Amino acid sequence: MQPIKQLTQILENLADEEHYLFSLRDLSAIIPGQSSTAFKALIGRAKKNGLLRPVCRGLYLYAKVNYPAGLILYHAAARLRAHEFNYISLESVLSDAGVISQVPMNWVTLMSSGRSYIVDCGAFGHIEFIHTKKSINSVVPQIIYDPRCRLWRASVGLALRDKTLSRRSTDLVDWEVAHEFI
Repeated sequence: MQPIKQLTQILENLADEEHYLFSLRDLSAIIPGQSSTAFKALIGRAKKNGLLRPVCRGLYLYAKVNYPAGLILYHAAARLRAHEFNYISLESVLSDAGVISQVPMNWVTLMSSGRSYIVDCGAFGHIEFIHTKKSINSVVPQIIYDPRCRLWRASVGLALRDKTLSRRSTDLVDWEVAHEFI
């Protein structure tokens, strides 16, 4: 069987609403034994045929499943930094809680034990990781797991402290609303 047909068949069987993002490592494991050149050509054909859609460097979306469009950036962030301590914070949390009036469009902000970095996800938006030295133990009482996003989520109080510690502007914060959460 041709590799593109084999890839298509395997993705049709593996992918679902929960598992629709695949890294290059995942894809190479699906079709083992390919040379580097052949694998790159296979991924190129899969993109051209609409089988795979690039989300960001090294991460692809299998577009033939009903995926949660509003959560792609969060799910991508969870996959990209799976080996780091990350939690949703800053403008993402404050906007969701109504503490800031502006809603970040196609932009998610997370605190991470990894380095600070902005990941460009093309048409999907951006993922902004802000480095933190905080340990998991120091923030446990102030975070909850968000199963929809597949990430930890900061409380409003922690998000405000993170905003201050990372020297981000607090001009848009509605302090009356913020004090309701603190």
